[in-house]
Amino acid sequence: MPTVAKIIIAVCFTALTLLLILSCAAQGEVPDVSSGDTVQTEQPSASDTGSQQITAPETEPVSEPETEPETDAPDRDEIMELLSEMTLEEKIGQLFLVRCDAENAIQDVTDYHLGGFVLFAADFEGRSPEEAVAAVASYQSAAKIPLLIAVDEEGGTVVRVSKYKQYRAQPFKSPAERYREGGADAVLADIDEKSALLRSLGINCNLAPVCDVSADPASYIYPRTLGLDASATADVIAAMTERYTQNGMGCVLKHFPGYGGNSDTHEGISVDTREFEAFEKGDLLPFKAGIAAGAGAVMVSHNIVKCIDPDYPSSLSPKVHSLLRDTLGFDGVIITDALDMGAIKEFSARHGGSPAVLAILAGSDIICSSDFKQTYAEVTAAVADGTIPASRIDESAERVLRWKSSLGLIG
Repeated sequence: MPTVAKIIIAVCFTALTLLLILSCAAQGEVPDVSSGDTVQTEQPSASDTGSQQITAPETEPVSEPETEPETDAPDRDEIMELLSEMTLEEKIGQLFLVRCDAENAIQDVTDYHLGGFVLFAADFEGRSPEEAVAAVASYQSAAKIPLLIAVDEEGGTVVRVSKYKQYRAQPFKSPAERYREGGADAVLADIDEKSALLRSLGINCNLAPVCDVSADPASYIYPRTLGLDASATADVIAAMTERYTQNGMGCVLKHFPGYGGNSDTHEGISVDTREFEAFEKGDLLPFKAGIAAGAGAVMVSHNIVKCIDPDYPSSLSPKVHSLLRDTLGFDGVIITDALDMGAIKEFSARHGGSPAVLAILAGSDIICSSDFKQTYAEVTAAVADGTIPASRIDESAERVLRWKSSLGLIG
């Protein structure tokens, strides 16, 4: 046979062999060329691989069923929708928790879109419970977004409602006295009674409990504390916070980062010179416990705490707010102590600037103030000129709305 013919035959045989291999491989069979037979390859089972068998997809496309819209949207979505519908002025108003001027309260709510009122003894003196209920209801009726109605009903030296016999036969005792009488159970029993009384009047937030720790009976804050060491205070604060939450009553941990033995900031500037270790091992413990127990708000004091920020009162200090947010992990509402107290007036007189603007820039969400109209104007102007970013207002307004939602005021 000529050489050329042999080559052609060899090429054809090789091509046929390759075609046979490819055809069998596609069917899961590999030919044994040497014998001319085929060998079925064994596929590993699901039990061998430790995985489930994957089924082939449908050959015909399956149309996706139409999904029904959720009837109960997450709270955050509801809040964000509400926030998107609010004007800038309405958002700024939510950042103000102000002393109630009974004669002008309804007009103030309408004009300034206020976040809420703080009621004082004057709002209850000479009023029957029925009259107090009617007054609070009228404030709420004027509000587009339900108001926080807050009061300082700590017990002991700070009572606003139980001070008057038409509301309670005797004023609430201080938490320290109740603790001495019956331990934490007695303190919690008082919270139950306070919550019931306040709720019956339309009040939805008690500006308590006091988390401060002081070992000096002569110090300004001592009568308002539990009179216990930091660890024991932390345990009771956790229980108190949980009880307020169970009762549906807003509560506020105060006065961050801890008053210690410092002077009264109602009167003027107070400077805390302790080392940070004292706060780590003492003052911060009750706040950590209250935050872990679910507190919705924390009030920041006006003390200048040198180991944290030697230049600004805590309520105006970004460093103090960072400690609360970033170190302690608090994501709720931060409230200033009243910005018309002596410490802030003195600081502002020395350094100038708007305390409310500084507080918001530092990270506060709610401004407490009596002279709120000027303060509101200062904040509005600061947003207009870019000193306060609009996003900063949105951030705080959202927190306030979420807190209100958790108290059942929204939704």
